[in-house]
Amino acid sequence: MAAVGAYGLWGLLPLFFRLLHHVDPVEIVTQRVLWSLLLILALLALRNGLPPFLAALRNARLVLPLAGSALMIGINWLTYVWAVNDGHVVAASLGYFLNPLVNVMLGVLVLKERLRRPQMLAIGVASIGVAILAASALTTLWISLALAFSFAFYALLRKLTPVAPMTGLGVETLLLTPLAIAYLVWELRHGGVGFGQDAPTTALLIVSGAVTTVPLVLFAIAAQRLPMATLGLLQYLAPTLQFLCGIWLFGERLSVGQMASFGLIWLGLILFATDGIATARRNRMAAA
Repeated sequence: MAAVGAYGLWGLLPLFFRLLHHVDPVEIVTQRVLWSLLLILALLALRNGLPPFLAALRNARLVLPLAGSALMIGINWLTYVWAVNDGHVVAASLGYFLNPLVNVMLGVLVLKERLRRPQMLAIGVASIGVAILAASALTTLWISLALAFSFAFYALLRKLTPVAPMTGLGVETLLLTPLAIAYLVWELRHGGVGFGQDAPTTALLIVSGAVTTVPLVLFAIAAQRLPMATLGLLQYLAPTLQFLCGIWLFGERLSVGQMASFGLIWLGLILFATDGIATARRNRMAAA
């Protein structure tokens, strides 16, 4: 449920960021960082989570991998916001179609996870679909690859770091805060910032903190409890919603190749889900 909630919210993010199309993408990311930090600290205080948060900050073995995951999520946010506001929602969705395959690859190569034959078949079918989608969008493929690999390594680092989801997110956001403040100061001296421009823009930038924090917390919960392969293929929910936003709401064009790839990706998902249900039933029967 946490994974479905996270990916569902991420899938609808293009609708939110299009409301901020007149704001510099880098400023949107910096505002996300600052307002997210305030929200996270408030939630930690309410849940008596500040002592573990401060302890994590003093632990170099936690801070180092969290600095890596902070860098990955920062790259991911910046690329995504720019792509959406520059009219490349379909290219962004391709990045998140590619990302589950990168997650599966990392799960097998790094975590030594094993795949059953039906799972390999499902991944093979989905891979063909993604390959067709990539071939039909070569000029914007860099956007897709940046999104796919940055979020895959973010997921891997969070899975390997033994820290509570909210605590880890707080440390990541705090590590990004000096960079965010430095950029806002620079932007104030070179043309001004969008924050304070008008009431709707200011409100949306403040809300971006919650829009950022809620799905990341849900994702962190899911990442610690699900195998990378399962987590990776569930993620197709988000790019599917983004893909539909780009085509139906923002008027981006869809080629025959893209339509074929979309069908193959969903066929792979159906195969993977069917195998998962059958395996769960066998496990319950064996336990009984």
